[in-house]
Amino acid sequence: MQLNNTLSGLALACLAFAAHADILPEAEVGIKIPLTKKPTTRPMGVAYLPSNQHYYIADGGLAPMGSEFEAPISKSEVHAFAADGTYVNSAKPGYDNRSLYYNPHSGKLETITYNISSAVGFSPNTGIYSLDVGDKGEVLTTSSDVAQFNPAFGDAGTMPSYDPVSKHYYAKQDRGNIVFVVDAKQREKLQEIKLDFAKAQVAHDDVSDHYIAFTGVAGNELALLDVDHKAVLIFDLNGQYVGKSALPATMKLRSQNHFNGLGYTNGMMFIYHEPEGEFGTYYGFKVVK
Repeated sequence: MQLNNTLSGLALACLAFAAHADILPEAEVGIKIPLTKKPTTRPMGVAYLPSNQHYYIADGGLAPMGSEFEAPISKSEVHAFAADGTYVNSAKPGYDNRSLYYNPHSGKLETITYNISSAVGFSPNTGIYSLDVGDKGEVLTTSSDVAQFNPAFGDAGTMPSYDPVSKHYYAKQDRGNIVFVVDAKQREKLQEIKLDFAKAQVAHDDVSDHYIAFTGVAGNELALLDVDHKAVLIFDLNGQYVGKSALPATMKLRSQNHFNGLGYTNGMMFIYHEPEGEFGTYYGFKVVK
């Protein structure tokens, strides 16, 4: 019995080590994408489209008040970049983008807008939409409906990430450690995940307020930017803290990094670094493997 217990303990220790070994102690730069034009509003999400090997970066910002001369459509643009970060083009699909991601089931880019939950009242162009791209990878102005507003997403400013296997969304709620798990076809959240901030040694105002990434790496599924300590924190789907990947000490993260300029795509955590370049630069970091 004692031998069995010892072997069980060793097995658990090995499993724990393997999980930690999947986290890179120091984040590795996979790509840098300098913005070549000023964001139309706020720099927000990033997505990679495997079919054309292009990256897409979405701006987010509220639409102007409607009038007899102008429709209440957001002026936010989406910008296309080649695989090496070379700028391709920009277009205005008309959405206040929060999250941008690739959906392998549709083969398209999809955007989640501000206030998808209608928490602050309903407005046009609110929900989930697919964005069209051209044959050369350029982003177009045309789009299609995917899902309408849904109260299950909770916080109006949430930037949900997407798991294409379960088809669930992970929507971090502001000012806390709660993540809603959402099925876009249901009007109530499936469950809540409580992130173990105590073990991670952070407070809610240290970390990204609206965004948590879904990595797709078993045991290290959720990645959260720790702005104040320049690190990416890794949690499992039970909210247990697994470890962290340190960002370069030379990065100068600012208050806006709590609210925007984040994404996870092509196996990398993207973080907007405003001080670098004329209009800022997106870093793609490898933090888990």
